[in-house]
Amino acid sequence: MSRIRVLVGTRKGAFILTSDGKRDRWEVSGPHFPGWEIYHVTGSPADPDRIYASQSSSWFGQVVHRSDDGGATWQTVGNDFTYDGVPGTHQWYDGTPHPWEFARVWHFEPSLTDPDTVYAGVEDAALFRSTDGGRTWQELPGLRGHGSGSAWQPGAGGMCLHTIVLHPSNPERIYVAISAAGVFRTDDGGKTWQPINRGLASEGIPDPDAEVGHCVHRIAMHPDRPDVLFMQKHWDVMRSDDGGESWYEVSGNLPTDFGFPIAVHAHEPDTIYVVPITSDSHHFPPEGKLRVYRSKTGGHEWEPLTKGLPQSHCYVNVLRDAMAVDSLDECGIYFGTTGGQVYASADSGETWNAIVRDLPAVLSVEVQTLP
Repeated sequence: MSRIRVLVGTRKGAFILTSDGKRDRWEVSGPHFPGWEIYHVTGSPADPDRIYASQSSSWFGQVVHRSDDGGATWQTVGNDFTYDGVPGTHQWYDGTPHPWEFARVWHFEPSLTDPDTVYAGVEDAALFRSTDGGRTWQELPGLRGHGSGSAWQPGAGGMCLHTIVLHPSNPERIYVAISAAGVFRTDDGGKTWQPINRGLASEGIPDPDAEVGHCVHRIAMHPDRPDVLFMQKHWDVMRSDDGGESWYEVSGNLPTDFGFPIAVHAHEPDTIYVVPITSDSHHFPPEGKLRVYRSKTGGHEWEPLTKGLPQSHCYVNVLRDAMAVDSLDECGIYFGTTGGQVYASADSGETWNAIVRDLPAVLSVEVQTLP
């Protein structure tokens, strides 16, 4: 029977939750790196024992950790995030010299096939790649070399590259999302990039055809249908059916179209999940009711999923990297809250259970399905 490993990054350490395929009893390991902010922790699809973790601190800066035994032990690996070999400096987004604040790694995206290859999205927004298991890192400078950088603006969380989506069969195609710039795509392995934001509309951008400047919160893809992308934007849930060339809104009957995470069911490419929150100034569920919304029609109709979730006086948030799915036959859905709960559903969202409570604020949730 397959096992499930849920990797949780929090404000004060990382936690590893494990269960068998029934997903009714969970063992909790942690905190790993107690007291430290673990912004993202994720496993390699190519090696179930390989895990990467991003530790950040305003005092000691950014540290990258790697485990080769499923989180039992850890080693600190290379943190040389440099531009042209010089740490901490680079050409600014408009091409002028400017100091570069390397604030944190927001997101790791391990290769689908090689456990030693991993991408990192960082703040200030840039994309890096390591081919030696995180020991050394090289920037893919073509992204910032696109020439649109003067229109990039920091979102409320900073100028962050927070989402990396790898094409399941074409290693040359990669998508990234930057707040607040938008979505970019490369078709040559990162040498050159193009913005793919046609159809997005954002308050404060009067030009309806603006190529950049949009605050995208998260994008998701199902590997069986890689040309279909879903997006949770700063207002609006969006969909693209042509690899990002154009987008259209699928917010439908959601109570609010503001939120952070978006996820796709493991076996149903048209089934997607979001967690609406009240607004960009009120980061809590509408009416204090924690509801996951599911669409089985690719975003055209939505239904609230509430069984087992608090339906009164709930004022938590769910951040952009804090929702994930497993790949068991009955797809499991997982999400963590800023209140320290991790909720799981073993039946595609019909019922929910808090598999752990009272953690520090949850920053990320990732899932590994293990043999």
